Amino acid sequence: MIPWLEGDSPFPDVSEALTAAQGAPGLLAAGADLSPPRLLEAYRHGIFPWYSEGQPILWWSTDPRMVLMTDDLKIADSLRRNYRKAQKDPRWEFRFNTAFKEVMLACAAPRRDQPGTWITSDIITAYCSLHRLGYAHSSETWLDGELVGGAYGICLGKMFYGESMFARVSDASKMAFLHLVQHLRQQGVKMIDCQQETAHLARFGAKPIPRTEFISRMVRAQSAGTVEFPGTSNPTNALSVTK
Repeated sequence: MIPWLEGDSPFPDVSEALTAAQGAPGLLAAGADLSPPRLLEAYRHGIFPWYSEGQPILWWSTDPRMVLMTDDLKIADSLRRNYRKAQKDPRWEFRFNTAFKEVMLACAAPRRDQPGTWITSDIITAYCSLHRLGYAHSSETWLDGELVGGAYGICLGKMFYGESMFARVSDASKMAFLHLVQHLRQQGVKMIDCQQETAHLARFGAKPIPRTEFISRMVRAQSAGTVEFPGTSNPTNALSVTK
């Protein structure tokens, strides 16, 4: 029901993704590889990989699409207080891009409510390559010199695509995400792609929008300039992050 992609096969148009009636809403294609050019081409068209170990690479474009408009960020009073306290406490640090692979590995670790993970070893290798090229970024929470929370994603132009978060102490992932959103908002990023609808993201103010609207906003954001991240090398093309 979906096309199989060879090495140089183009992605189908996202309008061809399966619907809920077809049993796998958003599934667009399978196959190909996770090379930087393939991944960047996917993100530029609103497509992302999501599959489990032992499966072929599966490519998705969900409809509706869960997004967070950065101006709509909602912060619980308790989180706001904890974040402000942490900012004044020298034991806490908020960093970008100092432990990207470690953040991915922590996001991939088993969780009580999630027996498996889509962050396979191949995914980690691929996104670390994007990080070295300046496209993938981590927001990190450190406590007493230890990495205790983080989030990571992809940035193209002024469009950020969120991928995953983790926490080892209470609120550490939320504070890393809050730190990230505030930075992106200061850099002129209007929308963060959250891919799929979850109650956790909804509590931050994320909401689903039609895929056609998402694609339209996404394309404009990609060409709206660049975002600066501390600790990031110069990327290799125009749709990317600059130091």
